[in-house]
Amino acid sequence: MTAPAAQAVRRRVTVRGTVQGVGFRPYVHRLATDLALAGFVSNTASGVLIEVEGPPVGVADFCDRLATRPPPLSSVTGVGFEELPVTGADDAFTIRSTDRSLGRTLLPPDTAVCADCLRELADPGDRRHRHPFVTCTHCGPRFTIATGMPYDRAVTTMTGFPMCPDCAREYGDPGDRRFHAQPVACPDCGPRLRWVPAAGSVVRPARDADALAAARALLAAGGIVAVKGLGGYHLACDATDARAVDTLRARKARGGKPFAVMCADLDAVRTIAEVSPSELTALTGPRRPIVLLRHRAQRQILAPGVCPGSPHLGVMLPYTPVHTLLFGLPGDPPGPRALVMTSGNRSGEPIVTDDDEALTRLAGLADAWLAHDRPIASPCDDSLLRVRPDGTEQVLRRSRGYVPRPLRLPVAVRPALAVGGDLKNALCLGEGDQAWFGPHIGDMGELATLEAARRAESQLRSLTGVSPELVAADRHPGYQSARWARRRAAQLPLGAPVFVQHHHAHIASAMAEHGLDGTTPVIGVAFDGTGYGDDGTVWGGEILLADYTGYRRFGHLAPAPLPGGDTGVANPCRLALARLWAAGLPWDPDLPSVAACAADELTLLERQLTRDLACVATSSMGRLFDAVSSLVGVCHRARYEAQAALELEAAAAAAWEADASAYAFGLAAGTYDPAPVLGALVTDLRRGTPAPVLAARFHRGVARAVAEVCRRARRDTGLTTVALSGGVFANALLEEECTRLLTGDGFAVLRHGEVPPNDGGLALGQLVVAAHERQEE
Repeated sequence: MTAPAAQAVRRRVTVRGTVQGVGFRPYVHRLATDLALAGFVSNTASGVLIEVEGPPVGVADFCDRLATRPPPLSSVTGVGFEELPVTGADDAFTIRSTDRSLGRTLLPPDTAVCADCLRELADPGDRRHRHPFVTCTHCGPRFTIATGMPYDRAVTTMTGFPMCPDCAREYGDPGDRRFHAQPVACPDCGPRLRWVPAAGSVVRPARDADALAAARALLAAGGIVAVKGLGGYHLACDATDARAVDTLRARKARGGKPFAVMCADLDAVRTIAEVSPSELTALTGPRRPIVLLRHRAQRQILAPGVCPGSPHLGVMLPYTPVHTLLFGLPGDPPGPRALVMTSGNRSGEPIVTDDDEALTRLAGLADAWLAHDRPIASPCDDSLLRVRPDGTEQVLRRSRGYVPRPLRLPVAVRPALAVGGDLKNALCLGEGDQAWFGPHIGDMGELATLEAARRAESQLRSLTGVSPELVAADRHPGYQSARWARRRAAQLPLGAPVFVQHHHAHIASAMAEHGLDGTTPVIGVAFDGTGYGDDGTVWGGEILLADYTGYRRFGHLAPAPLPGGDTGVANPCRLALARLWAAGLPWDPDLPSVAACAADELTLLERQLTRDLACVATSSMGRLFDAVSSLVGVCHRARYEAQAALELEAAAAAAWEADASAYAFGLAAGTYDPAPVLGALVTDLRRGTPAPVLAARFHRGVARAVAEVCRRARRDTGLTTVALSGGVFANALLEEECTRLLTGDGFAVLRHGEVPPNDGGLALGQLVVAAHERQEE
């Protein structure tokens, strides 16, 4: 019973943010019931609407708890209150059906299976024992099954699975953990697993528990299984089986690129990697990303082909019931404790989500398919991050577990689409003070990837309600993403796209992530492999004075020829020789880079450089890392992007504590020149200095050059904030050393966190720069 009308108050509460699909309404119902309040709660297209009536103290307590202690998976961005006339209601607090009036709400990301559901999965007495799709309001798929908003079962890919009476009872009971859990299901109502052997296999197709048993048996026998997950297929094999790992690497034509590993549990993780408390938190949190960990040196359990040459090992824990069942429950036959889990695709293609496509596009890669009949509405690859020594996270691929959670913008933008770049592509939609990244798409070199980008934009528009008026893209005239932006912009009110310089977008991305309004410029350090420069050359070692409206190039790495353009990047030995040539240093045959080239290759390269044939000038810091990697004998031919730089970082890490010296760049107005560094490297090579020591001295030399150029910029401008952005700052050693030196010099340093420093974060910078450019017009 509520208080008499004279002693009661009634209040309307509107809650905005990620408040649907996270158990918000049942939480509100329980809270109001505990406080003996009347009223109702309803989902709307703009959030959650509540009217609550009762004693003033109870209503105040209700509102306070709602704002300060919301459900764990929710993300409240705003709470509004409005006093209403008292109705004298004395009925129970109720949950009303969804109001589909105009507005916008936020869909939560997919979340790892929760502890309560895992207990049910393993309990022989529970009706969901071994059910591969056990879920509740606290966990499971959201983004990858949603086909529209507001979020209800009818607009998810669960609409084809009618609930059995038991599931329907749970779904409709406000006191149940599965109240309005849209993916709710059980063995009686589906979805169901399906086992499909490769053509010609003697193994028979299977369903349900038999499908799972067949997958476990094939993995234990060294086979490769295509496993359908939340956002697409993985290719899985036993990570301790050298033959299986090598077979998968060969079939996928992956070169030496590291594989991610999924471990059965934390005990399995600790057998292969060192884990700090902060890394443990990242591994076990609801997002369940791939976390870059340090190898455990004492024991070599994983197959050598899992992660050759990398300073880190990418590790994740199971995040779906299917993954947990693949490793096995108590009483199951022993199986692998660590599985390679790599994206289900061919090199250069987007992740496969459709079951029929999986059977064709993954044919020849997988020995069998463990599929299920719940469709995937939105592809979503695994997220990837590293944890810094101070416990902060640096996301390197922002996808599952993050998308479509919005980012708050420090400046308002008109409805816009930013298409990112051609590498590590991720789109971004923005309107007002919010921006939404789409999932990681990949490299835009294939027709299938362009189609995936078009679908991602359509899905993101559907879920956010943003109808873009303008398009922003990279300035590179040859980018596929820029061509697509032109076609897309022709359909929008403002017509032509806004083309944003690559490194300006990187710095603007860091500024926006840190909430800067752009009224004061920053010193932007943008280091990456390639970006189209204002002078038509390849930039990538840039020190910019930048805000959202523009930038000035304060300093840059001294340029050198890039023989063969982008195609030459696969040959770090040629990059090393081009750098030696630019520095006036001879190609002596005792140098590792020279020895790595055949005689005719050296002749051709000398002709190219002398005559300036098929060469473009580059100030790229990423290419300098590649060149030094070859020069010190670490990597001469790269079989995947950034291989040479990754292996150079691994070498430097081995000597980081043992040698604190650094090479010195030549510093002049507008440039910092690596010629003295290269000369010192050659001298030390001939002295027999080990490659790890050379690599460490080079890393420290780059950091000291950054600090000195930033000091000069401060003297000239008075600016005291430095933003570090670009793919080179995925290098943990370099980022930490630059940060240490700059903070020691009194600078405020902006480092990326949830937004990737590489091209996966480029679209956010494009978005805010384009908005300001249009405003200036």
